[in-house]
Amino acid sequence: MIVVGQPTSGKIDALIDDELSMALSSKDRVTRKTAQAFVQTRRTPREVTVNFSGGMAQTCWSVSKGDGTYRVVYLPTAGYFSLCVESDFGPLDIGVHGPALGCYGSV
Repeated sequence: MIVVGQPTSGKIDALIDDELSMALSSKDRVTRKTAQAFVQTRRTPREVTVNFSGGMAQTCWSVSKGDGTYRVVYLPTAGYFSLCVESDFGPLDIGVHGPALGCYGSV
């Protein structure tokens, strides 16, 4: 599912719900465990300013609670998720992009 136009919290939640539905019913144990762990850190999407290399910043949607090191955000202009590292200046995009669970499971 691709979100066209300006996303809303509900549309982003629907993207994640689709991913979780498939992952939680997967025959792959690691995929199921990753999905179960993500459910524990998932949050209602909220707007957050994400910093990018080159000094750029963009309003995105935080979809997981930060653990002090990382969090997953939705990049509305790109239409996919990103793993961000926490910094003194807010979340910083580190170039790990794709589905929410893929980003989450990469750490």
